[in-house]
Amino acid sequence: MKYIDSLKEGMRISEVYLCKSKQIAQTKNGKDYGNLVLQDKTGTIDSKVWDLTSPGIGSFDVLDYVYVDADVTVFQGNRQLNVRRIRRADAGEYVPADYLPVSRKDVSKMYVELLSYVNSLKNPYLKQLASAFFVEDVEFSKAFRFHSAAKSIHHGFVGGLLEHTLSVLNICDFQAGHYPELNRDLLISAAMFHDIGKIKELSVFPENDYTDDGQLLGHIIIGVEMVGERIRRIPGFPEKLESELKHCILAHHGELEYGSPKKPALLEALALSFADNMDAKMETMIEALRSGGDNPGWLGYNRLLESNIRRTTE
Repeated sequence: MKYIDSLKEGMRISEVYLCKSKQIAQTKNGKDYGNLVLQDKTGTIDSKVWDLTSPGIGSFDVLDYVYVDADVTVFQGNRQLNVRRIRRADAGEYVPADYLPVSRKDVSKMYVELLSYVNSLKNPYLKQLASAFFVEDVEFSKAFRFHSAAKSIHHGFVGGLLEHTLSVLNICDFQAGHYPELNRDLLISAAMFHDIGKIKELSVFPENDYTDDGQLLGHIIIGVEMVGERIRRIPGFPEKLESELKHCILAHHGELEYGSPKKPALLEALALSFADNMDAKMETMIEALRSGGDNPGWLGYNRLLESNIRRTTE
């Protein structure tokens, strides 16, 4: 199988991929064409079906496995498939495990490292809260390890939520050592919990799309509700500590226009918002560079980074 991350300009392929999305768009001349996103475990690739009337274009739906004959091209610095033929793949032509994007890091080792942060907490209430989620709740811990952190922007793969959370934890731990004014226990706890709402915001793979609660509430509100519900089971949990922890979660996107219901009003909330933004932006650029393949030149304007990007000269 030719995985997406190995495709190079000029190749002609005949492979099975998962149809992640499917839309009918129009050219400037008003001609309809198919705008697809195809996926395997190494990533996704934009794909175009320019002639929808071709006898080689069969019927298929989103989340179908599709067999494609296509040419690999580059458009605005990114690889793209120009599809000649496409049909729904038959049973036996694919192995589902080949089409789930997975973290390049070891999920088990990452979770052990996360648990070391739980054990490092000194505040008994925050430690009990973190243990209730990550140690005692088997269903939650399993979902957390294998969930994605996004539909498509960054860490949109199996283990992505864990990988992103651990990265944010590592950054916050550094911040706590560098700025003694920070309450480390509050910051580390907030980093652990900041994205737990994504477990309910996004559906599981292969769909990995927004749920009704994800659309109506969003992961920030969902996460605060999850934390609040668990806190109510811990006798004597300090009200002020609860409010400060919830504030850090509510403000972790930093700005109202980025989806935070509140802007950071605590030093720990500010530190968390910087850590979250840093890891999200770094992963976004890493994934964009990776999707550019071996292209050493400029990859074009990236709307998420609001800049034309290219890889560093070796």
